[in-house]
Amino acid sequence: MTSKGIQARYMAGMVIDATGSGMYLPLSLIYFHHTTGLPVGRVGAIVSAAAIVGLLANPLTGVLVDRFGARAVVVAGYLLRAAAFACYPFVHSAVPLFLAVMVVAFGDVSFSPSVHSLVADIARGTTRDKLIAAQRSLRNAGLGAGGLLAGAALAVSDARAFTVIIATSAVAFTVAAALIRSIPVRRRQPDAVADTAPGDGVGYRLVVRNRPFLALALLNMFTAFGYMVLSVSLPIYVTMSLGQPPSLVGAVYAVNTIGIAVAQIPVTRALAHVRRSRAVATGASIFGVSFLSFAVLGMTAGGAVLMAGIFAATAIFTVGELLHGATMSALVVNAAPEQTRGRHLAIYQLSWAVPSALAPAVLTALLAFSPTGMWFVLAAGVAVTAVGVLRLEPHLPAEAVHPQPPDAPPPPAALEPDTVRPELREATAAQLVRTRKEH
Repeated sequence: MTSKGIQARYMAGMVIDATGSGMYLPLSLIYFHHTTGLPVGRVGAIVSAAAIVGLLANPLTGVLVDRFGARAVVVAGYLLRAAAFACYPFVHSAVPLFLAVMVVAFGDVSFSPSVHSLVADIARGTTRDKLIAAQRSLRNAGLGAGGLLAGAALAVSDARAFTVIIATSAVAFTVAAALIRSIPVRRRQPDAVADTAPGDGVGYRLVVRNRPFLALALLNMFTAFGYMVLSVSLPIYVTMSLGQPPSLVGAVYAVNTIGIAVAQIPVTRALAHVRRSRAVATGASIFGVSFLSFAVLGMTAGGAVLMAGIFAATAIFTVGELLHGATMSALVVNAAPEQTRGRHLAIYQLSWAVPSALAPAVLTALLAFSPTGMWFVLAAGVAVTAVGVLRLEPHLPAEAVHPQPPDAPPPPAALEPDTVRPELREATAAQLVRTRKEH
């Protein structure tokens, strides 16, 4: 199969997955409230508890990716979610609800580390950046299409519409699994680093000793909190602090979602010769400009100027996301050593999972203390990210910072980053020789 054929199957799987997710995600709490009769607040608490337990799958995902390959874990995650969704119509009380949602959470948590590892398996150089950009763009479109389909299904005012939506989502995950399973991937030595060096620096210890990678993940946490504002604090800020109608929130989401879907691919193509670390830092800085703009809006008198300012600040935020999102993913994927890529990306995923869990409490507390002050805190956080990534640039692998042509061989720095201590280099030398020969 040609490279284009492989990437086409991959993107088809992503679009089908996103469409199924888009049908279900906006209605999850309503669905379980409808089928179980439990109060919405209790349903939300159960779903959150299951999601927290699901985080336990994060370190396991890294191990499974390194031992069995990314494709197997992506497929397994899809099938887990499909099986759980197929059980949803039979959930009528709290305990089965928790168990079913927990299974879905395991699949959800495994997605990001495994799918980005799969991108690294099927594409190289700037092709990785383009594939990640296309994934972000098409997934946004798929999520939007799924939401529209769900709305159309519910418009018939039939109780069976909920079951149809759930069944369609389960089928979508199954089809996505079949498409990903059909993609040929290069065979690799299972968990080769651990097998080569059984007594030193294996598994997650090797990740912990990769200090530049850990620093990159820690810096991302500040920006991850910034990403959360669209779903957590911005709706409250716009409606309560700025006194705007709730309908405006949907329009703001549309600006961001459509912007990413339309512009992500051409923006990533334009960044093909720009250092990834510089693009990430620029994106973080633009986030800061957006947050400061929202803060200033709280001091305006209102009217047309305020509404225009909300859309302008959202557009600035979207530009920051276009520069930061796909590029940061490519930077991290290329900074992760191949033989422990699954574990590295699982650790990086925590830089998103932890802010996602904490954002509702942290951002609402900041809003309650000072709506304007919240934006200044967020702006300071992304400024730390921008400066930190630039200072970290010399310590990252060369092929992670500098986009390489698709067929370019990885430079030596990719195989022996300056973060790996001498004893670790000796422990993995034999496997690195095998890896070079495979390329």
